[in-house]
Formats: sequence, C-alpha cells, structure tokens
Amino acid sequence: MKTTKRYLLITSGVLFSILATAFTFLLPPEMKFEELKHNFGFIRQGEIVSHEFTFTNNGDEPLLITNAEVQCVCTTVDFPKQPVMKGQKAVVKITFDTKSAIDRQERTVTLTSNAKNSPTVLTFKAVVLKKKE
Repeated sequence: MKTTKRYLLITSGVLFSILATAFTFLLPPEMKFEELKHNFGFIRQGEIVSHEFTFTNNGDEPLLITNAEVQCVCTTVDFPKQPVMKGQKAVVKITFDTKSAIDRQERTVTLTSNAKNSPTVLTFKAVVLKKKE
C-alpha cells in the first residue's frame, strides 16, 4: 500500500512537471500585419473610402482585440470580436468619411489587444480634393 501511494505521488509530480513545462513554452499572441500604413491617394471630398488591414496571430494563444481608438468621428473601425486563433488570419477594416475633410489628411487607429506587441497603430493618409460644385 505504501509503495502504491509513493508511486502515485511520484507519477503525479512528474506529470505536473511535464504539463507546467509545456505551458511555459506557449508563445503569447502576436499581431503580425501585412502592412501598417495605407495611402488612399487623391480622393474627392464627400467620398467614403475603406481599406482592409490583414493580420495573422503568430502566437500560440488566442488573440483578442479589446479596443480600437480613432482620432476623429470621420473614421470607423470594424475588427474581429471573437478570438483569433493561432496561425489564423483576420481583417481590421477602416472606413474614412471625407465629408468634413479637405487637403492632406493623415489618421491613426490604435488597436489594443492581449498581444505582446499591443498597442498596434495603423495609419492611413489621403489628399482630399474639394468637391466639384
């Protein structure tokens, strides 16, 4: 009986050590974007333009975007609300409404997540030409 208890205790300890070691090798989520900047070029005032920024979760754990902060109400952001799993690609879509913009514009979107490289800043720019009368 004493030997059985000792065997179970040793086996449990070894299994716990193996599991604990395995979990220490998991890489935290990492957002790897294909691009961090986009140039819309020349557009007319009043146009609404969009761009999709594609990223991959290069970590082992699920990646969750918790917030997207924009500089002005002219910009909206659509991002995944569900976790992005290891190796999975996803898209952050930025929409820019130029109705109140004119001339050179540069805006940023700051994404907060559980990724090791959070926050991530996406940038877009455009030259907004006056609307034709």
